[in-house]
Amino acid sequence: MKKIAIIGRPNVGKSSLFNRLVKKRDAITSDLAGTTRDVKRREVTINDKMALLLDTGGLDKGCELFDKIKEMSLKAAYKADIILYMVNGQGIPEDEDKKLFYELQTLGKQVCLVVNKIDNDKMKEKLWDFYEFGCDAIFGISVSHNRGTVDLLDWVYKQIPDEDIIKEDEEDEIIVDEPIYDDEITDDDFFTQHEDEEEDGYFHQDMFLDEEAVIDNSIFAQNDKIKEFNEEDVNHIKVAIIGRTNVGKSSLLNALLGEERSVVSSVAGTTIDPIDESIEYGDKQITFVDTAGLRRRGKILGIEKYALMRTKEMLENSNMALVVLDGSEPFLDLDEKIAGLVDENRLSCIIVLNKWDIADRERHDKIIEEVRDRFKFLAYAPILTLSAKSHQRVDKLHEMILQINENYSQRITTSQLNAVMDKAMRRHQLPTMHGQVIRIYYATQYETRPPKIAIVMNKPKGLHFTYRRYLTNKLREAFNFSGTPLLFKAKTRGDK
Repeated sequence: MKKIAIIGRPNVGKSSLFNRLVKKRDAITSDLAGTTRDVKRREVTINDKMALLLDTGGLDKGCELFDKIKEMSLKAAYKADIILYMVNGQGIPEDEDKKLFYELQTLGKQVCLVVNKIDNDKMKEKLWDFYEFGCDAIFGISVSHNRGTVDLLDWVYKQIPDEDIIKEDEEDEIIVDEPIYDDEITDDDFFTQHEDEEEDGYFHQDMFLDEEAVIDNSIFAQNDKIKEFNEEDVNHIKVAIIGRTNVGKSSLLNALLGEERSVVSSVAGTTIDPIDESIEYGDKQITFVDTAGLRRRGKILGIEKYALMRTKEMLENSNMALVVLDGSEPFLDLDEKIAGLVDENRLSCIIVLNKWDIADRERHDKIIEEVRDRFKFLAYAPILTLSAKSHQRVDKLHEMILQINENYSQRITTSQLNAVMDKAMRRHQLPTMHGQVIRIYYATQYETRPPKIAIVMNKPKGLHFTYRRYLTNKLREAFNFSGTPLLFKAKTRGDK
């Protein structure tokens, strides 16, 4: 697949053209120089040909951050097959643009000059000034007004070989999912904190267990219309890397990929657009998303509010989160709030203590204890200490991701599930509710990613949160649910 790179100085409209070609508002755009910092990649269709489109940061000089953005953008240009060099048609040709354009021409790539912001016919006269670049392929366009883009696309189309034409496949059969019952679960409906419980007397009320045998695909499961297990694509794992600013998320992404994919800088808030990249590991495809670092609401500036929105969108579409903490600094309340997004989105999770190589060695054990104390709602998440900068123990993270994905995607058979439930209820009886007998008939798993378990009982409101937590702990002891939340849905027979 041919790679098309959009190159140019800041604020010439690169991200706007990128969005126009991918046919959606994917890249964040603003009048602020340096909005785009990392290289954003998306597959696009030019008429009937497929290509990979790269949106790059502005080629500008200045601080450390802009120098790294320029370096990353030029690397993308060197690897591309087709280069669209964009300039601002409202000004005069810049010497710096000419220098960079001539340099790109020497690479032996297909290069064209895109003069943007030619918003009307009168401004077409300005195109003559840009012929001094010595390029035959010059296109005057206006991305905002969608003018002149047809000729540009025709030129790009001719540069893509016919072998990249999309073949017309037979029309796929459309499968419509059956509607399922609302499985909204409130905060009080599930608990993942592991607290020590008294062995005797913790649950002391009467308990009755229905003696009917429960097997897989039982008549009760069918009659109750519990959603049947739907096998999702467990071979594709979407992993969001989240944390506050400057904890090393971009460095971790680069270490996981084994290449410089994301701009790393000491400037807080370097990453704005979420950057995603996929790798093949084992027999799985892992897509990592480097999200923008989050700050306290009062400190969110300018385009960072869009970054926050994109981060939340990425989490909604992810299966797993790597919560990155700075092990060399004290934890903040903001760290807990960010980690709360994992709980909110019901994601599997790994807590990554980064910068472990510079953390106080005498406090290593205390730091881990503090994590467990402050992040009790992520008690199910394993902790991995590493250094993204030196790549120390980063290789262990790949294997841990695969294992937790298995846990997150597993289905426990109804017979196995009820065997554990039966043993748990015999050990600690189910409390009564206002003198009313509470009966649990059986439990069955109705969904994965995360595992969701329906508990069919006579009075669902009688399942107290403490007993729910007790059952959660017993299931975790019996099955490997490390790294994944475990959700319950209490319902009566016949409920949807």
